[in-house]
Amino acid sequence: MIDVADLDDIAVGGAILGTGGGGDPYIGKLMAQQAIRKYGPVRLIDVDEMKDDELAVPCAMMGAPTVMVEKIPQGGEIMEAFRKLERFLGKKIGAVLCAEAGGLNSTIPFIVGAAARLPVIDGDGMGRAYPEIQMVTFTMHGVSATPMVVVDDKGNSILLETIHNKWTERLARTATIEMGGSVLIALYPMLGRVAKKASVRGTLSLARRLGQILRESRATHAGAVAAIVSQLSAATIFHGRVTDIERRTVGGFARGDAKFAGVDQYRGHDYRIEFQNEFLIAERDGEPMVTTPDLITLLDVDTGAPITTETIRFGLRVVAIAIPCAPQWRTPAGLALVGPRYFGYNTDYRPFRASERAP
Repeated sequence: MIDVADLDDIAVGGAILGTGGGGDPYIGKLMAQQAIRKYGPVRLIDVDEMKDDELAVPCAMMGAPTVMVEKIPQGGEIMEAFRKLERFLGKKIGAVLCAEAGGLNSTIPFIVGAAARLPVIDGDGMGRAYPEIQMVTFTMHGVSATPMVVVDDKGNSILLETIHNKWTERLARTATIEMGGSVLIALYPMLGRVAKKASVRGTLSLARRLGQILRESRATHAGAVAAIVSQLSAATIFHGRVTDIERRTVGGFARGDAKFAGVDQYRGHDYRIEFQNEFLIAERDGEPMVTTPDLITLLDVDTGAPITTETIRFGLRVVAIAIPCAPQWRTPAGLALVGPRYFGYNTDYRPFRASERAP
C-alpha cells in the first residue's frame, strides 16, 4: 500500500527518472498526499494482477512545467477528467496507470487511486518523461490516445477523438495553450491484456526506491549521487557549474538549453544540454555525448536532489548522469517516436552504456 510518507520518495524518485520534466515534484506530492489523507492509502499492483478485460486508464498533467510553477491546479481537475472519460466509455475503470515518470506525473495517479478507490499499476508508458502525447510505448502497441478528456483549472473540458496519436498531440497541445499552458488529462484507455504488453513495468516502485536511497544517503551523510548511479546502472557524464541558461515557453513547451563549465576532473571542457520539457541531448565541446531516448538527469552536487528544467539557475553546481532507457525505445519503432532525429538533431542514436564514462 502507498501511504502519505511513500509519496515523498516517489515524487523525488520520479523526478530523477523524469529527465528534467514531468512537472514539479513538490506540487504533485502535496496533491497526492492530501488525497490519501482524505480517502486512505492506495494499493500498488503489478499489471499482471489485472484481469484481461478490465479497463486501465493513464492520467497526467500536460503543458509546460514552467507554467505549472505559477498556475497550480485547483485539485479536482484530474478526477473530473477521469470521471468524464469513464462516463463516455460506458465502462467502469478498474485501475489507474501512470502516463510517464516525472515528479508530478508520477504522483497524479495516486490522487485518482485514492479518490476513486482504485489500484495504481506499477508501471508507466515511458520509463522516463517525454514532451509529446504520442511518445509512449502504448503507441508502439497500437493503443489510441483517444478518447481523451482535457480539463483546465477554470472548469472547461474537452473530449477528443482523433484519427491517430500525432493528431491527438497537435489538437490537445493547441487546447492546452488556450487553456493557460497546463491542463490535466485522462487518455489511452486500454484493456488489461493490452496494458500487460504495452507498459514499462516497475516504474513507480523504482521511483520509490530511488527516493529512499536519496533520503537514506542524506541521513547517513553517504554519497547520494554514487548510490543513485549504482541503482540505475548509470554513469556520471560530467560535473559542472551552470554558466548560462536560456529558457522560454513556446508552443506549449518549455524549450531552451543550459551551458556548463566542467569542474574537477572535467575542468577544461564545456558542456551543453538542450531540452524540450525534458533533457534531450548532452554535448561536450560541441559533440554529442548522450541523446534521447537514453535518460539525461541533473543532480545537485551537494544533496543529490534532481534538478528540473524550470529550476536550473546560473551558478548551480551539478552532476550530470546518463541512464540507459527502456529496451522498447531502442527498437526502430521506438527511435522513430523519440530518437534524436525526430527532435531535429543531426545525429544518429548511439546506445549509452554505463561502462562508457566520459574521460
